[in-house]
Amino acid sequence: QVQLVESGGGLVQAGGSLGLTCAASGRVDVINDMTWYRQVPGNQRESVAGITSGGSTNYADSVKGRFTISRDNAKNTMYLQMNSLKPEDTAVYYCNAVHRAGTTLYNYWGQGTQVTVSS
Repeated sequence: QVQLVESGGGLVQAGGSLGLTCAASGRVDVINDMTWYRQVPGNQRESVAGITSGGSTNYADSVKGRFTISRDNAKNTMYLQMNSLKPEDTAVYYCNAVHRAGTTLYNYWGQGTQVTVSS
């Protein structure tokens, strides 16, 4: 089992910055990819940024150039630096970790952290 705990959310004005942290514990040795997702009530959860165990990254078009994902495998921690925030970035942000065991995928989720961007 893998446990994920997010921190760093809060209220910020448009144009401001926030940094999110996802701390992993438990069977961290099995984690492959990690991803930040976000969800607005009534909408589907969407992928924001992902990072592989080797450090390759991908971003949603809506956050490219503004958000930066990183990962410190020694500290079992993933980060999301969010700059130039917009009101439409307001959502609950979730940390996700994936363990691939052959053809089986195990998904682990954090409890989420609220990010609110005021206009």
